[in-house]
Amino acid sequence: MSDKLVDIQDISVSIDSKQVLNKLSLSIGKGETHVLMGPNGAGKSTLGNTLMGNPIYTVENGKIFFDGQDITELSTDKRAAMGMFLSFQNPLEVPGISLENFIRSSLQQITGEKVKLFQFQKELKANMQFLDMAETYSSRDLNVGFSGGERKKSEILQLLMLKPKFAILDETDSGLDVDAVRTVSKGILEYQKNQNGSLLIITHSTKILESLNVDYTHVIVKGKIVKTGDGSLVKEINDRGFEQFINQEN
Repeated sequence: MSDKLVDIQDISVSIDSKQVLNKLSLSIGKGETHVLMGPNGAGKSTLGNTLMGNPIYTVENGKIFFDGQDITELSTDKRAAMGMFLSFQNPLEVPGISLENFIRSSLQQITGEKVKLFQFQKELKANMQFLDMAETYSSRDLNVGFSGGERKKSEILQLLMLKPKFAILDETDSGLDVDAVRTVSKGILEYQKNQNGSLLIITHSTKILESLNVDYTHVIVKGKIVKTGDGSLVKEINDRGFEQFINQEN
């Protein structure tokens, strides 16, 4: 049986007839943490959304496999039920459903089983304390009136509660102060330790990576991955920026 959890094979992706990803290939093994970096407009968020099945993106060529199954044409809800998760760069407000009910409903949809309320609330409370979130947030409408930091903590809370096989974290650290970045990073580390899930961390900053074990770092430019290395590539990018990769071709 293959150790590949995610296998992206030569995908070309467009939005509004404009090609954004060009014959991109990437494999992520079970339990691995991959970091995706690159200049603005390189296609980082497009890749995350394409993996999760966002219908506004069109896969023109290539295939995406998850846990050995071709998911190229699967809808987002079916991918989520298989164990995929995407945290949003700008989490939306969802009036009318509390954070607690949203997570509980998501769990029921994913597992197909009724959630045991007492155990769920106990785990929710523990994870909220771990992320320094006030308990009152659980009864508030999802992200409504939340600060930027609380919205990102809400995303990490969902990650810890839903326990996906594979999580895509899209700019989870953007707009956060130093303390919030530490807390979010702590939550990601907890997921790494306890779930042994796979991660694709899309980021401009490297602060969130300081306490994490990074297996592979990829640089994407103009819709192609032009460089792959280990965690030390993050330091190289910090020191020298992306300019060295701009004109590279696969």
